Amino acid sequence: MRPHTPLFIVLLLGSLVLSGCQQESPEKATAAPPPQPIDVATIISANVMDWNQFTTRLEATEQVELRPRVSGVIDSIEFTEGSEVKKGDLLVRLDARPFAADVARLEAQRVAAQAALHQAQTEADRANRLKARKAISTEQAEARTFLSAQRRAELAAVDAQLVSARLNLEFTQIRAPISGRVSRAFITAGNNVAAGETVLTSLVSTDYVHAYFDIDERSWNQKFANVRANSAIAAYLQLTGAETFSQVGVLDFIDNQVNPRTGTLRVRATFAAEQARLRPGAFARIRIAADQAQASILVPERAIGTDLKTRFVLSVNAQNTLEYRPVILGNRVGELRVITSGLQAGDRIAVNGPARVGPGMVISPRSVDINTADLSTAQPAHHVPAA
Repeated sequence: MRPHTPLFIVLLLGSLVLSGCQQESPEKATAAPPPQPIDVATIISANVMDWNQFTTRLEATEQVELRPRVSGVIDSIEFTEGSEVKKGDLLVRLDARPFAADVARLEAQRVAAQAALHQAQTEADRANRLKARKAISTEQAEARTFLSAQRRAELAAVDAQLVSARLNLEFTQIRAPISGRVSRAFITAGNNVAAGETVLTSLVSTDYVHAYFDIDERSWNQKFANVRANSAIAAYLQLTGAETFSQVGVLDFIDNQVNPRTGTLRVRATFAAEQARLRPGAFARIRIAADQAQASILVPERAIGTDLKTRFVLSVNAQNTLEYRPVILGNRVGELRVITSGLQAGDRIAVNGPARVGPGMVISPRSVDINTADLSTAQPAHHVPAA
């Protein structure tokens, strides 16, 4: 056994050396990186208008389906389809010859009726003179007087028919009843049209548009109880495809009763249809503000993250460690977002958002201020539905 002792000692010393080397490497690996510098802001509370959004279809303040007042044949179309027209402009012309002939016939009848009245009146005057000299009986004198009255009534009837015929002749020239934009010609020249039935074209006014929408009575009583139609409450409109509520109008109508079937109150906002951007029938979103501003928690929009269906922010505790904080979002005001639940004034959050950091990380906070310049604007930029 002794001849093998030196070899055992050599092996033992080698294992001790290797063990010492292995104990040095973990000490070098445990050196932690420095905390990451992150912008951190203190949550603020400010008075913010409570905006309420509704959807609607725009309506023209005046709209007309143009129908003929007399039946006839279209002689010509006098307007350019889709153009602007003024009240009284000639749009459609019907064949006027039958109506002109009717007028001529009645004018001739009127001349005959005038002559018959003149004759009857002359005979009645003569009969009255003869009656005074007792040269004619009372019955004969009265008969001539009655005949004169009958001829006068006949002349009045012809006059009434002549007025109607002249109106019909005038109605063969169909003119614009309002100023606005005309649609296409639904019926072209050569077609027969029926009085009061055939739609020739349509017109809509172009100066203003109406936006009707319904507010449930609970919201109305809570937020708009003091609003009146003459309160001149501003309303903001966003067209489909637009990024902002760029059109500004005024709330000018409140219905006189709540609809008992739907529990809603119909109101209306009116907008100037500038540069033909607002067209009747267009889909639009309307925003109006409650009558009182409310104290609200505000955070930068970029500080909010999404976790499936949950919106959250990363708050910073006293040990400068990030914590996951679910929140409920309200309206957006410029680059800020109202938080209705989950935060309170004085909390600190990472404004860089969750893209670079995550919960449980220790950070090196860099204090920044929340930009409140957007709070001075009258209406928010655009709306992202809250989660």
